[in-house]
Amino acid sequence: MTEKTVETPIVLTEFGKTLAVKRRDGEAMMCLWFYEWHMFDAVLKGDHTHAQGKFPWQVNSAGTKAVAEAPCLKLTVTTTADGADLLLEVENESGHDWPETAAIIPCFTPGSVAGPNANVNFYDEDHKRTYFVAETGPALLKDRELHINAELEDEMAARAVDGLHIFSHKWPPSDVSAVEGLMMRESADGKWVAGIAWDDYLTAQGHNPWKCMHLSVRVGPLKQGESKKVRGKIYLFEGGKDDCLRKYRSEFR
Repeated sequence: MTEKTVETPIVLTEFGKTLAVKRRDGEAMMCLWFYEWHMFDAVLKGDHTHAQGKFPWQVNSAGTKAVAEAPCLKLTVTTTADGADLLLEVENESGHDWPETAAIIPCFTPGSVAGPNANVNFYDEDHKRTYFVAETGPALLKDRELHINAELEDEMAARAVDGLHIFSHKWPPSDVSAVEGLMMRESADGKWVAGIAWDDYLTAQGHNPWKCMHLSVRVGPLKQGESKKVRGKIYLFEGGKDDCLRKYRSEFR
């Protein structure tokens, strides 16, 4: 039976090593790089290891569904009216157990180094339009600091040495915790908002060379042979951070 597709305002296309999530009217675009880093023994042993980098996307002809597969992981992206639903399927085939802090880091980027079609409207080079969610609500991500999921601070501290991790030189630890699995960025023209959400996360960080947002997906704890699913969402619609936060809370709470 042929899979039925419904056209949405969003279309998916492979764009370099990323999946471009675009408005069909050409007004806005963000890209998802699946995925850049492992954390704390996820997939590979080590507190911070590189992922393979490029996992080819299988995109249907309508541009409404895309699938990427990596060792132990499969990500399915399905377009919606305001972005795209994400479903990460995880199976620990690595040969070692993964601890509570095991996570992977997809890169959510405006395509800053992927070619001439990058979306400058979402660059935020002044670091004035990118937010994570703190106890007080949406909070500016000022530099490249790392905001830890408040519920996992003790587990993260147990993996640190003198309060630092192997990645702390580039992602300095912050005293302000993240309390919800959402990162957002408003466009320079004030018209659009982009966001990425996961229902299980470890850290929020960004403003790296790809002008990106890194919301790490927690894939642990997971013993050898066990599996789990993590639900996520990409947002890309007309509005601001408060609109995005409301949508997120209606879908993930």
